[in-house]
Amino acid sequence: MIKIENLVKTYRDVKALDGLNLEVKKGQIYGFLGPNGAGKSTTILSVLGLIYPQKGKIELFGQEIFRDGKYNEKRLVEAKKKIGYMPEHATLWEFLTPMQTLDIIGESFGMSKEERARRSRELLELLNLWEVRNKKVGKFSKGMKQRLLLAQALINDPELLILDEPMTGLDPKGIAEFKDIIRRQKKEGKTVFFSSHILAHVEEVCDTVGVIVRGKLRVEDSIDNIKMSFLRKGGYLILLETDRPVEFKDVDWEIERVSPTKYKIKAPEDVRAQINDIVWSQGAKILQLMVRVPSLEEIFLKMVEEEG
Repeated sequence: MIKIENLVKTYRDVKALDGLNLEVKKGQIYGFLGPNGAGKSTTILSVLGLIYPQKGKIELFGQEIFRDGKYNEKRLVEAKKKIGYMPEHATLWEFLTPMQTLDIIGESFGMSKEERARRSRELLELLNLWEVRNKKVGKFSKGMKQRLLLAQALINDPELLILDEPMTGLDPKGIAEFKDIIRRQKKEGKTVFFSSHILAHVEEVCDTVGVIVRGKLRVEDSIDNIKMSFLRKGGYLILLETDRPVEFKDVDWEIERVSPTKYKIKAPEDVRAQINDIVWSQGAKILQLMVRVPSLEEIFLKMVEEEG
């Protein structure tokens, strides 16, 4: 759906994208992560043809739409008909109602009047805005505006949904609704590409994650694979609880005794089988034996720290 190769974008002396390579496959929910200024928004704007990188290549839906400073305008226009975009910072027409707003956006996609009316009602009901369909947007709360922005992005029933910090300003109920809608897009065979600084949200809904730091993609993989790679690189932290104290002899693991029967064991690999043998050989029973898997946020912070 999206393929980026060696993309470079420089603002004066600042290299926002430094040979970026990235691929979003059909049907994925792809979480795009990075610290402020890493190049997330620049990447999204480049994909949409809203800024001009200096070098590299961009493909959308298998068609090359950009190469080395020049967009193929015809292909870009055709591709954007199949894309829904929700920007991080957007201005709504505050003197219009949700129905009027969606009608204008739908008309810009060439939808018929009947189709616009049907789709608008469908989306406003889905996003709990139907009861305020004739209320001026200027009177909306931040969360209501966010939901209307998502409705705008979905009006054309896009194959590819691009969301830039979509859950900012939402209450817990609104966040849960957004997550459900994102998951529904995947079930319908759609592709979702979204950036977020709230890593817990990404971890809950994404099947693939890309982390950009200083304009380069540092990792791109499933969340499970990223966590396992982190464990293999940084070592395993294993939590053990037994029914009686045990001793560990002739092992080169780091062992911290938290209490008489609780232990934290740091090892270069998963040594749970060996731990099991040691405990049972001493006549003790295992009450808990588990690897502490790091959160995506811990991995992200460590990755950013390593990149300086």
